[in-house]
Amino acid sequence: MQINDITHEILDSAYKVHSALGPGLLESAYRTCLVYELRKKGLFVEEEKPLPLIYEEVKLECGYRIDILVEQQVVVELKTVEAFTDVHTAQVLTYLKLSKNHVGLLLNFYTKSLKDGIKRLIL
Repeated sequence: MQINDITHEILDSAYKVHSALGPGLLESAYRTCLVYELRKKGLFVEEEKPLPLIYEEVKLECGYRIDILVEQQVVVELKTVEAFTDVHTAQVLTYLKLSKNHVGLLLNFYTKSLKDGIKRLIL
């Protein structure tokens, strides 16, 4: 699948989950439901994928985790916050760099309309 096809399927599934559940739940609830929807579509999905920090010859198991990695290509970071901050964007960009992926989606399920809680990031 092409990156745009993957991101389309992720957003389609995210809209379905948000429409069914609405805002106000814990991030883990949205993550579990989104993973379920993506797997129903036959996509390869890794949930809470460990992301080590490698500095030169040192590998640090720092406890970083990608919320969802789809088809080993798209990093999906979920939030349930009032609004995105620069820190949220920086987090996804760092995850992209460390995972050697190029496309990330930052999704905020706290919004009344999910379209207001989507940010696509490219490294």
